[in-house]
Amino acid sequence: MAEDGHACYVYGVVPDEKGAQGERADQAVKDLPAVGDERSPITFIRRGGLAAVVSEVPTGKPLGTPDDLRAHAGVLDMLAASGMPVLPLRFGTVVRDPRAVTDELLTEGHDDFGWALDRLRGSAQFTLRARYVQDEVLREVLEEHVEARRLREELEGLPEAAGYDLRIQLGQLVVEAVGAKREADAREIEHRLAPFALAVATSEPVSAEGVVDAAFLVEDKKREVFGQAVEELAQRWQGRVRLRLLGPLAPYDFVADALRQGEEVG
Repeated sequence: MAEDGHACYVYGVVPDEKGAQGERADQAVKDLPAVGDERSPITFIRRGGLAAVVSEVPTGKPLGTPDDLRAHAGVLDMLAASGMPVLPLRFGTVVRDPRAVTDELLTEGHDDFGWALDRLRGSAQFTLRARYVQDEVLREVLEEHVEARRLREELEGLPEAAGYDLRIQLGQLVVEAVGAKREADAREIEHRLAPFALAVATSEPVSAEGVVDAAFLVEDKKREVFGQAVEELAQRWQGRVRLRLLGPLAPYDFVADALRQGEEVG
């Protein structure tokens, strides 16, 4: 595949499936834009029951544009949506040529990749992003905290300079109160949804109104009940918390654990 000035960009590793599943995987990535060169065809390099998902990339072109990032995730997520177990590799994984993909990547990582794919088979990642409706959560804080109401009342009608210290106090109180709510609501999300998942990985959101970003590894046979649980939570928190469910996705947040379990078995 590679010529002078080109190398192999590797998206991830999948089982070398035959029959209908393999055909679905081929169709899933057909005509998708590729990293580095959107017109480069996405193909599979096979070795020992595994296949690396690759495309040709110019060696002299820096990677990392928004289009590159979207292309990387798009290939992996389409494979996951097709039902193919997929082990994502880190963005920017480039191997010098197809022989190095087979002789180094797939051969040296064969056992670990195989064990990890076995653990991820029949499941996909769903990511839930929870964000507060800021006016509503502020109303809750003022209702629940007498001191917050008192400070706000004192500030009414005061010039900005005269109320500086009070505004600092009120701001700190609100930040602490919202932080406590965030911890409680993140626990509630995990409590309600974790029973329908094989594993959960959470991270703090970047935005001030964020509650939590939670990734769930969900078995295919439990997707419906998991989705129902998310919908029930959305209805319960309607007008208070906005929920956005993404998936099925490649299992980005569960790769390290799957590989680590493979090492322990080995």
